[in-house]
Amino acid sequence: MAHAAIKRRKLYEEVADDLERLIQDGQYAPSDFLPSERDLMRQYGVGRPAVREALFHLRKMGLVQIRSGERARVTRPTPEFVIGALSGTARHMLAAPGGVHDFQNARIFFETGLARYAARFATDEDIVEFKAALDRNEAAIGDLKRFRDTDVAFHYVLAVIPGNPIFTAIHAALADWLTEQRQTTLAPARDAAVYQTVFEAHRAIYEAVAARDPDRAEQAMRNHLEYVAQRYTDIVEGRR
Repeated sequence: MAHAAIKRRKLYEEVADDLERLIQDGQYAPSDFLPSERDLMRQYGVGRPAVREALFHLRKMGLVQIRSGERARVTRPTPEFVIGALSGTARHMLAAPGGVHDFQNARIFFETGLARYAARFATDEDIVEFKAALDRNEAAIGDLKRFRDTDVAFHYVLAVIPGNPIFTAIHAALADWLTEQRQTTLAPARDAAVYQTVFEAHRAIYEAVAARDPDRAEQAMRNHLEYVAQRYTDIVEGRR
């Protein structure tokens, strides 16, 4: 009978796992310093390389901060850190066949949900801020950089409304990963027509949210993002 090979764990993995357990159990709280490398070597009966690799592993997880000349300090992973750790993988996925299309669909799924939520739960203060973001977007028509920046800021307001830091981190990541899409969509415009079209879509989203109409807000966002995705596809394929 064939047996699967037993994978032998490396020393640093054992050390990292135990330190992670101690952090999760609260024996080391955020801002606490871990023992020195020398103390960890004695504690676990391993050499300096295993301790250092374990600490680097914990840093990649966002659990510790390492500074030259100091003991490792326990930190709390943030949504931005978690999403940021995926950036390298995300860019490889974007470069794969169909990658941009997949991310466009993910953005549509995410932002239609945000629009629907905002239409139901946005406060009066949220609506005022949303309108201010819309006005800044209109004032930037024709200026690629300013329009792109105010475009991101307009959508960001919707990500903030739920009060969930994971949503704002996802929004920031998608905005970064799809920067080339925004630039491509707007850059070829020889006049204000494309900018005006995008702005009018933003206005439709704002008006639906301000009217407290979730179905209309979701559809306005879907129409907008599907237009952007299609325009990007048309431009890219026209270059071939």
